[in-house]
Amino acid sequence: MAAGPTASRLLRVLPRQMRRWLSGAELLPAGRAPTKVAFRCNVCGAGCHVPSTALSRETPSCHRCGSTVRVRSIIDLLTTELFGRSIALPDLPQRKEIVGIGLSDSECYAQPLAAKLDYTNTYYHAEPRLDIANVPPDQAERYDFIIASDVFEHVAPPVSRAFANAKRLLKSGGLLIFTVPFTLAPDTVEHFPELHDYRLVETRQGWLLENRTADGRAQVYTDLVFHGGPGSTLEMRVFSRAALEREFASAGFSRLRVSDEANQEYGIVWPEPWSLPMVAHA
Repeated sequence: MAAGPTASRLLRVLPRQMRRWLSGAELLPAGRAPTKVAFRCNVCGAGCHVPSTALSRETPSCHRCGSTVRVRSIIDLLTTELFGRSIALPDLPQRKEIVGIGLSDSECYAQPLAAKLDYTNTYYHAEPRLDIANVPPDQAERYDFIIASDVFEHVAPPVSRAFANAKRLLKSGGLLIFTVPFTLAPDTVEHFPELHDYRLVETRQGWLLENRTADGRAQVYTDLVFHGGPGSTLEMRVFSRAALEREFASAGFSRLRVSDEANQEYGIVWPEPWSLPMVAHA
């Protein structure tokens, strides 16, 4: 029987500021009030005026569509790479010759993207289906862009299959707009490195993961980390930036850019060096 990495143990190995970001704690010194920041949401076009503390990766900061800094950064990266400049979705020209897919993308930008580009949002458990770890051969070199936002940390190991398949789906010169939570540690922390034949089980004490390894050993993992609530989406790993760079290179991507630049016009700021958005070129 193998015990999994507990949430408390995992948090201890993360940088202090990242622990506070994950817990939702504000980073302002005691007694200092947040300033107000004005920006235009590049997803829905709304004018927003929020406290500076609302501009964090996962805090909804648009009063109309609920976009976060991460969500707005995806649109910022995608439009900059496709059109040479950052464009809000309401201003995007209709270009149906540009073909792309999303992997369980947020509906707040999936629907506007589908109206402007030949874009389809795909899902693991619903139609239109796409399992990035097992893609059909007939979809090879079909897409100009893929959006994978906070998806690859949930892919069953080995995650290298997902990177290779993303590259396989893209046309030459195509784009992978990519986000995952990552640390600055030397390597990725795999929670279930021997995952093979497994299932999730809900008990009175909480959720368990029962696994039988390829060589027949039984394993039970406790203290699981879910995104979106218990039993929803299981976290398989915590990436490191260095390991991500190796994964993209091994999959055959020609170039990777980590986007740490701010775009205050659209309320995009990155005060910390981890979990930044990336764009990889096929």
